[in-house]
Amino acid sequence: MATTPKTSGPSVVLPGEGVTAAERRLANLCKRSFLSLWSYPAVFRDQGRADARGDGKEVCDLLVVFENHIIVFSDKDCEFRDTGNLERDWSRWYKRAVLKSAEQVYGAERWIRKFPNRLFIDRKCCVPFPIALPDPGHVIFHRVVVAHNGARRCREVMGGSGSLMLDNSLVGDAHLVHPFTVGQINSAKGYVHVFDDTTLDVVMRTLDTISDFTAYLTKKERFLADRVVMAAGEEELLAVYLAKLNRNGEHDFIVDGNYDFLGFAEGFWEKFVNSPERRSQLEGDEISYAWDALIEKSVYHAMTGTEYFPRDRPLSEQEIIYRFMAREPRTRRRLLARHLHEVLQRSLTSQSAWDVRVMMPSRKGDPHYVFLFLKYLPDMTDEEYRKIRGDLLANYCYVVRLKYPDATHIVGIATESGKTDMRSEDLLYWDVSDWNAEAEAHAREIQERLGLLKRTKLSMGREHEYPVDHTGAVRSTVWSRNSTCRCGSGKRFKRCCGKALF
Repeated sequence: MATTPKTSGPSVVLPGEGVTAAERRLANLCKRSFLSLWSYPAVFRDQGRADARGDGKEVCDLLVVFENHIIVFSDKDCEFRDTGNLERDWSRWYKRAVLKSAEQVYGAERWIRKFPNRLFIDRKCCVPFPIALPDPGHVIFHRVVVAHNGARRCREVMGGSGSLMLDNSLVGDAHLVHPFTVGQINSAKGYVHVFDDTTLDVVMRTLDTISDFTAYLTKKERFLADRVVMAAGEEELLAVYLAKLNRNGEHDFIVDGNYDFLGFAEGFWEKFVNSPERRSQLEGDEISYAWDALIEKSVYHAMTGTEYFPRDRPLSEQEIIYRFMAREPRTRRRLLARHLHEVLQRSLTSQSAWDVRVMMPSRKGDPHYVFLFLKYLPDMTDEEYRKIRGDLLANYCYVVRLKYPDATHIVGIATESGKTDMRSEDLLYWDVSDWNAEAEAHAREIQERLGLLKRTKLSMGREHEYPVDHTGAVRSTVWSRNSTCRCGSGKRFKRCCGKALF
């Protein structure tokens, strides 16, 4: 239940960093977007090992596993020569940088489907892949090729951003005579997303959570399967995706009219990045990265076995609490982090022994969150304080289920009140879908004895993804770590009371 280090656990599970500069760059981008527990560079298989001293074979350059999604990355850094014959130079580069990578991705998918228990995160195949793979009947594979060194030549010849053009009517060997254009590498084996030096950063820094990223890949695959689509670059397609929402309030490719062919020229992405909506989104999102940092801090101690209260369960079983937190999209993380910081600010001047806030889920199946800030009493030992705080957090989670009968999952997060030089966190997850009469009676006894959540105030609000009004002005709901701290010091929050928070 805790993340502050105290004792060393029995095993350490840490992802690699990649071998080449390009692989390390990809690893850093993926760690930022998908976080350490679900993103693994250089995954190996034990196929062909003659003895215990031999090395395994690399499955792919990076593997992401989250819920029922598996993303297979292959990264190739190949020279794009200039011999004076563009078509020949392109076909050679395409075969090495794109086609060969696609073959690795298809091979990785075959191996994972056939031997899901024979994946390792080290070359010697001693450390098994730590995350349980999804059920074969429900798994969704996303195949991603990262092809380097084409953007520079593309800019020289075509101008623009240097991103590869998209044309899904191109299939197989037809690519060889269409420079700087990608379509369906092998339609029989499934769609492969091809990112280059330009679009890798664009896509992964714009869609920098696992939920946002996989939603885009899934809807893009569906969109391209129904019609012929041409685009001046991946970034133009991304801008079209971000421009509209479907009936469920999700970004999607919404095109009025029933067309067999669609073309998207340059300009959509530039218009998006220069819009006041995008600027306000980036400003509003700043506070959301405190949520990412909280997950990463907690995950690190789980992966290294340095939790304050070590768990006996393997990492694959502990993963569920962090998974609930990590599946929150960027805008929702902004809301959660802002409320977490608001409770911390309130605790600075509160006379209560603790401050608490309950966050309702925004989607069916998401958890209720309990944020608890408890004052540290100087006459307590650290262990006594942590025990009391953990018990109080568990009691609040019990009462939350009593107060909100539709709750199925509850995640509790507890830390110290007010300003502190050393901050610790307790994380608790409870599956309350099997709630029974005995648990109900116990929750009522807790509420009566401790008076928890007897008097509550319900606040309703909405977090705008693009927090600007009709005039283009930033909405007042935007609050970041750069805001002035409310303790009166005059410093920015991240340099004052929020300095040690996550």
